[in-house]
Amino acid sequence: MPSAVLAQRKKRVRLVIRELKKLFPVAGIVLKFSNSWELLVAVILSAQCTDVMVNHVTEKLFQKYTTLDDYVNADRAEFERDIFKTGFYKNKAKHILQAAKMVKEKYSGVIPRTMDTLMTIPGVGRKTANVVLGNAYGVVEGIAVDTHVRRLSQKFGLTDNNDPKKIEQDLMQIVPKKQWFEFTYLMIEYGRKYSPARKVHLTDDPVILALR
Repeated sequence: MPSAVLAQRKKRVRLVIRELKKLFPVAGIVLKFSNSWELLVAVILSAQCTDVMVNHVTEKLFQKYTTLDDYVNADRAEFERDIFKTGFYKNKAKHILQAAKMVKEKYSGVIPRTMDTLMTIPGVGRKTANVVLGNAYGVVEGIAVDTHVRRLSQKFGLTDNNDPKKIEQDLMQIVPKKQWFEFTYLMIEYGRKYSPARKVHLTDDPVILALR
């Protein structure tokens, strides 16, 4: 990224964050979980699914499968039915049940605390790893780029890229590291309330108005 563009985007993102924090003084994960394994399950289920639906499904799922061994010993077809409403249930079931076996056998039942190690687990990419590390351990190695972050980063002029990995690298250059974790949730809250993907009119889009 050319230095002039970098400087302009650093200035721009400071304004974006300032406006977002005015709107959302407190922003964080809304997925419900009671331990790091349940967090990983919930994040995997959240792909292409709303957090509201994930919480609806996991309310019963976490009562039925209370230990890691319950997942290790789960029947695939039954588990697929249990998570059906989250969509892409066959792939998600495959990843979650394979992940359970790996976490038990390779990591002694403990979710890894590093990006590289966590990404060896089935179903875990950088976005999922960032969310799990940040919320389970307070470890921040990057910025989780979900659909809201991806779309709004382009909309706010913070990146020219479309690939989430490249967008993350762009954001890591301009967002102060101490705000990497919070930035994701500020953007998600904004996307939900003010700028959903299907929105057409921008008259009540406060960050866009502030950037003009």
